[in-house]
Amino acid sequence: MNEPSKGIAKTIKLAERRVFSQSFKPLYQEGMGLVEQAAEYLDGKGRAEAKKLSRLAATLYAAESMRLTTRLMQVASWLLLQRAANSGEMTRDQVASEKSKVRLDTASAHDEAVGWNELPKDFLDLVTRSLRLQALVRRMDEEIYGGAFTETPSAVRRVNPVSDQITLLNTAFARG
Repeated sequence: MNEPSKGIAKTIKLAERRVFSQSFKPLYQEGMGLVEQAAEYLDGKGRAEAKKLSRLAATLYAAESMRLTTRLMQVASWLLLQRAANSGEMTRDQVASEKSKVRLDTASAHDEAVGWNELPKDFLDLVTRSLRLQALVRRMDEEIYGGAFTETPSAVRRVNPVSDQITLLNTAFARG
C-alpha cells in the first residue's frame, strides 16, 4: 500500500525565485532605467512639449506626470527593498515590514479623458510602460508576500508620504 505523503507539498513561487535570485537583476535594471528615462523626459523634451499643449491637455499632462512620478518612485522603492533582501542587506521580514509603506496602486487617467489624445506620444509611452511595470511588480509582490493591496484606513495612513518615501529609500540604502 502507498502511504499518503506525510509532509505538505510546498508550492514553488516563481516570483519569489525571480526576486531572490540573479534573474532579479534585469527587472531591477528595467525599473531603474524607466525611472531615469522618465526623469530625463520630464526635465527635457517633455517640458518643451508640455508648453505646446492646450490648457486642458496641459492640466492633464501635469496631473498625469505627477502620477507617473509617484508610480515610478513606489516601484523603485519596492525594487530597492527586494535588492536589499537579495544581497543580504535586509532580511525578508525586514523587507516585508518596510514594503508595507510602498503603494503599488497608483492609477492613471484613462485614454478617454478629455485631452488625452493631445498628450505627447513619448509621454504616453512612459505612462504605458510604467503601468505595465507596476502591474508586474504588484503581481510579484502579491505572490511573494501574499494578499492583495488594500486601501489603508485614513487613521493609520502616514501624514507625510514624502517623508515615508525618504525613510524607505534611506532604509533600502542602510543610511538609517
